[in-house]
Amino acid sequence: MISIITPVYNSEKYLKKSIVSVQAQTHTDWEHILVDDCSSDDSEALIKSFQEKDNRIKYHRLDKNSGAGIARNKAIEMAQGDYVAFLDSDDQWYPEKLEKQLNFMQENGYHFSFTDYDMVDEAGKKLAKYVKCKPVVTYKSALYKNPIGCLTVIYDVNFYGKQYMPSIRKRQDYALWLHLLKKTDGYGLNECLASYRSGNESISANKLDLVKYEWKIYREIEGLSWFKSAFYLLSAVVLKLKSYF
Repeated sequence: MISIITPVYNSEKYLKKSIVSVQAQTHTDWEHILVDDCSSDDSEALIKSFQEKDNRIKYHRLDKNSGAGIARNKAIEMAQGDYVAFLDSDDQWYPEKLEKQLNFMQENGYHFSFTDYDMVDEAGKKLAKYVKCKPVVTYKSALYKNPIGCLTVIYDVNFYGKQYMPSIRKRQDYALWLHLLKKTDGYGLNECLASYRSGNESISANKLDLVKYEWKIYREIEGLSWFKSAFYLLSAVVLKLKSYF
């Protein structure tokens, strides 16, 4: 069974399409665990309306607003599957996502995988931007820039055990990928199997705020020297800026 991890916070606007994309999977042996980070909209009612008709859907509400990383970790704690997959509440999967990716992993003996994905705007219209994953990602190559889309990841619980995200507000998924890559390389399936909903992609104060979290990952979580941390942070910034041109 595959446990699908979804953090939820005021996601009513897009959540239905996300859940329906899971229910449409050709691989049907899954549980969808949605952890509500204290939403103030009708996300809870929406999830429970699905839960009443499909017992593969699980719901949990946190006691206080804690961020996506904590919500994901609670879902991982609840997970009972042999694999863990991630899907944010405003993103969607193509119907054969789980089937194709699971076959890709099992046929090749891979324990950590990800795929290509496309991007849609707030209205769900497909954008020209398409993100192609690397066929192989190593720990060292991932230090330069996060090359993995969270909505595409599956990891093997029987190989890794349950692995959690660090308790930081942002970039916690990247920190988890680095942790997984220390044990084995990650492998990309070059087929578009997911859609990421894009907001404002401009360079803003919010985007620059991510730099602080990236530095925190390099220095505090990975324990890299000041020089190496500065080198990889500069590399990540340069690569991100190139993607805008």
